[in-house]
Amino acid sequence: MSLIKKILFLTGTRADFGKIKSLIQTLEEQQDFEAFVFVTGMHLQEIYGYTLIEIERCNFTNVFTFENHTNETTMDLTLAKTIEGLSNYCKTINPDMIVVHGDRVETLAGAIVGSLNNILVAHIEGGEVSGTVDELIRHSVSKLSHIHFVSNKEAAKRLLQMGEVKESIFTIGSPDIDIMFSENLPSLETAKKYYDIQFDQYAVVMFHPVTTEFSSMKKYASDFVNCLLNDNHNYIVIYPNNDLGSQYILDAFKRLENNKRFKVFPSLRFEYFLTLLKNCQFIIGNSSAGIREAPYYGIPIINIGTRQQNRSVHADIINVDYSEEKINEALSKIDSHKINISDNDFGEGNSNELFLQSLKKNDIWLLNHQKQFRDI
Repeated sequence: MSLIKKILFLTGTRADFGKIKSLIQTLEEQQDFEAFVFVTGMHLQEIYGYTLIEIERCNFTNVFTFENHTNETTMDLTLAKTIEGLSNYCKTINPDMIVVHGDRVETLAGAIVGSLNNILVAHIEGGEVSGTVDELIRHSVSKLSHIHFVSNKEAAKRLLQMGEVKESIFTIGSPDIDIMFSENLPSLETAKKYYDIQFDQYAVVMFHPVTTEFSSMKKYASDFVNCLLNDNHNYIVIYPNNDLGSQYILDAFKRLENNKRFKVFPSLRFEYFLTLLKNCQFIIGNSSAGIREAPYYGIPIINIGTRQQNRSVHADIINVDYSEEKINEALSKIDSHKINISDNDFGEGNSNELFLQSLKKNDIWLLNHQKQFRDI
């Protein structure tokens, strides 16, 4: 490759940053590539821990921040605002590729800006299924993307089923696995000291709103907190993402304040979170961390409700509905629950290398910007 390629990464949440961090770090070390990071969404919201700080700690060369947030009830306006901000930034730097992850409104904004401005769009972790509005966004992003970096064969197969061309699909695993097994994770002692966690043993709580169940989220959040208060484990509780319904969860979490069994955090640094997850008794809620990361560490999982119902997983997860009865029942059994460590459904921790190899091949840059539909 002759000219330096400009790769623009978009991040709106602590979760998607965990997925792309190792990829950005890898490109920062390459002379043939220049990485840019467009930071927006939850990263700039104080209520969620202002996680821009975590990105700044990485000392990336080119970081641009854009305030896109309106409020949780207007995801469509957040999308419109993000499109406007990203479009202006792209006209300033002229990227060769925009890299987006997953199924957030910011992701959709990135795919729209790229596809309508004749910029290659690469989508990480497309072709997966979950539940809720996220799935609609994920598949829409896949159709707007030219290149797909997927986690596993099942996801690749679904994209083929959606008419995507085989040459555009690269199976690299899930990039956060790179960090999960890196030698740079802090020790448990360091992580506990950093966050002033006194518990000897603890579980992790991550409970997000389900936008399509907004009318019931207030009750679901309240019932869930009842179960936690009724239980006797210690808990590290992490705020939800900022989707529609998050305020109900934040309001319910207020009941956990000043209770010595709970430590509540707006956000945790990704590496510190992984160390705390790796050493917890179990994880409860409906976060993809319970589907992705926890099985790799052999952590028992109580998954509540519909949010992750279709996610690819080979772990023995305890799936329960939102009722207090079922959640209490799961909590009463969890200490004796045995789990098998997951096999490598999501790669082997070398996603960043596979990503870089793909970008170094000329073929990827010759992919047709004019999308084609391939009939099966």
